[in-house]
Amino acid sequence: MKFKDLLKWNARVSAVYAIGIWTMIGSYAYLKYTGRCEVALVKKEEVEEPQDPNQEVYETAHSKTVITYKKDFVPYTTRIYNLISSFSGDRGAGDGNK
Repeated sequence: MKFKDLLKWNARVSAVYAIGIWTMIGSYAYLKYTGRCEVALVKKEEVEEPQDPNQEVYETAHSKTVITYKKDFVPYTTRIYNLISSFSGDRGAGDGNK
């Protein structure tokens, strides 16, 4: 591409970007002016305490996530490290014997 072609493409992309930004700003202003863009207040509800102490509950307005942690869980990265270090003869961090 020649330098003049790059300048043309830069001008075109800038124009498309400017149109998009002004459309977004104009839409927001219009919706705010007409009253259609009202921010809904999030209702806070009491979160029940989980029965299991290894569970954590994260609740938002649209979803509820329950994470259950396993007892004595060893991360996969530690498992892979211990496997590789067992072949090389090095004592890894997870061996316990040094």
